[in-house]
Order: sequence, then structure tokens, then C-alpha cells
Amino acid sequence: MSDELQPVADTEPIKDPGLAEHQFRPQDVDEAQAKRTERQIAWMFRVAGLLFLGFCFAYFLIDIDDTFLGWSAQNFAFGMTLGGGLLLVGVGIIQWAKKLMGDHEMVEMRHPSASSDEDRVAVMKDINAGIEESGFGRRPMIRNSLLGSMALLGLPAVVLLRDLGPLPHGQRETVWKKGMRLVNDVTGTPIKPSDMQVGQLVNGQPAVVYETDADGEPVLHGTELLQVKSKASIIVVRMRPEDVTPSKGRENWGVDGILCFSKICTHVGCPISLWEQQTHHLLCPCHQSTFDLGDNGKVIFGPAHRPLPQLPLGVDDEGYLIAMSDFPEIVAPSYPELARDQKKLDNKS
Repeated sequence: MSDELQPVADTEPIKDPGLAEHQFRPQDVDEAQAKRTERQIAWMFRVAGLLFLGFCFAYFLIDIDDTFLGWSAQNFAFGMTLGGGLLLVGVGIIQWAKKLMGDHEMVEMRHPSASSDEDRVAVMKDINAGIEESGFGRRPMIRNSLLGSMALLGLPAVVLLRDLGPLPHGQRETVWKKGMRLVNDVTGTPIKPSDMQVGQLVNGQPAVVYETDADGEPVLHGTELLQVKSKASIIVVRMRPEDVTPSKGRENWGVDGILCFSKICTHVGCPISLWEQQTHHLLCPCHQSTFDLGDNGKVIFGPAHRPLPQLPLGVDDEGYLIAMSDFPEIVAPSYPELARDQKKLDNKS
């Protein structure tokens, strides 16, 4: 026998590939059933659209601190509305495909990877035929309700963009005010000048963060507490008085070399406390902005363009460090309108 491969005598597909007889669905033979199924699917898409709208309402109407059965009420509403809407869209599409789109069995021969021009034309013809069989053009009720629910699905995405954080406008004031004590951020204890050594840095907060009401409950809690801490967090450092070079009008802003600055970097708002006590430099860990605390928090390196806001200090009758006012500068990351907003704040003060 020759070692050469012999040509295949018959390359045509077999006449009977073993497929069972096609079973028609109720929707294929009963137009009333098909219409009923179409209405059911359309209602799924419509309800999904309403749930997507409900997500937006829940975002604005339910307080973030509200609870429901021990869970976050807002998160529960988010899950029920967005999850329920997506579930209905998915179920509706599956029902559409299984009950209304064409379901004829097809048998195709294997063919080379590179298709001929005739095959490509045939594929496009089949694709167009599939689109026609899907009823996308012939069933406007389903098509329009699906497109409507998909359009409404974009609303939760737009709403969630707001959750990236509040706009910088309105961040001009913090809870600091004259007479409020500085407390240690870890223990909540007030700070005395005698508690600090030269070269030391202490992370601090306003005393209101740790205050409680008559029932012993915190005055601030939840989101309100986090918002206060995000704007009012401070660092307190002590240097030798001769190493401090205060600018005009800030000669009395320190107490025996103790100065207080915002903990929020003026670049993009990272919390900073990397302290070089020998050089009096404070470094931001995010983008290496460096501030000279001995020279009014001036920027000496990095992408930040504004000095760290400084809090004027004093001592109360019991010898504890207190704020003499709020920050005179805006405590916030830099943003385009900052210069304008700072000018308004200066005119107000």
C-alpha cells in the first residue's frame, strides 16, 4: 500500500445527525400565548427601570446612619433596588431568548479557519436572519421597555459618582473654635505644654470628638464624626523657640515652641505625620510633598502649592492647649476655585 493519504470519498454531512424531532413551543403555535409572554417580559423590564429609579431615591432619602434589622438601611435599599433591577433584566432577556427567539436546530460542517467570501456573506445573512428571528424589530414592546430600563440603569452610576466625596466648596470651616482643647488622637486626653518634648509630634483632634452627652453617648458619631475628623485632624509639634520663624501676625500662634498644623495635605488631602525633627520638615507619604513647620508650614518640595494651614494656639486656665480660632486657611486639597474661596473667607473674617 502507498504511504500517501488517500482522498476522502465522501465529504458531505450525514443525512441524519441524530437530532430529535423539533418540539414547537406554545409561543410558536399560539399567538395569544406569544403576546402574553411578550407582555410579561416587557413588565420585567419596566419594573427593573423603576427599581433603578428607586436606587436614586434611596440614595437621597435614606440617611446613611439609618438601620434596618441591624443592617445599614441605605445599603439594604441599594442591594434590593439595583440587584433586583439587574435580576429582572437578566431574567427577562433569558425568557425572551428561550420563549420568543428562534430555536431551530442547526448542523454545520467543520471548515477551514479562513472563510471564503461566500461563507462570510452567508454568515452575515445568518446574523441578519437571527436578528429578524429575535423579534427585536417586530416586538417594539419588549425592545422599547428593555432600552428604557437600560437607559435608567445609567442613573445609579451617575448618582454614585457623587459618593466619591463632597465637592470642596463648603469646606471652609471646621469645628475648631476659640477655647476648644486639643486632645491626643489615641487617648482623647487634653494636651499640656509640659507633656511635650522638643522634637516630639502628636496626632490630635478637637475635644468635641471625644465629648459625650448626659447619657454617656458620644456627641458625634457615624458619618458626622468621620467628616469632622477628616477636616479637623491636626498634628502638634514642639521645637526650640529659636528655630521657629513666624510670619507677620503669627508671632503669638505658638506656645513655647509648640505649633499646630492641619494633618491634611494641601495637594490631594492625604493624612501626613512623617516628621523629621532635626530639619523640622513634615513629609506627605503619598506624593512626597514636604513642608517646613519651622517656617509657617511652607512647601519646600513636591507637588503641593499651598502651605499647611496653621491653627493658632493658646493655654486655658487649667494649663491645657486650646485653639484661639478656627483655621484661617481653607483645609482641603487644592482645587481650581480655591483662591477665589480663600479670598471670600479672608473678606468674611
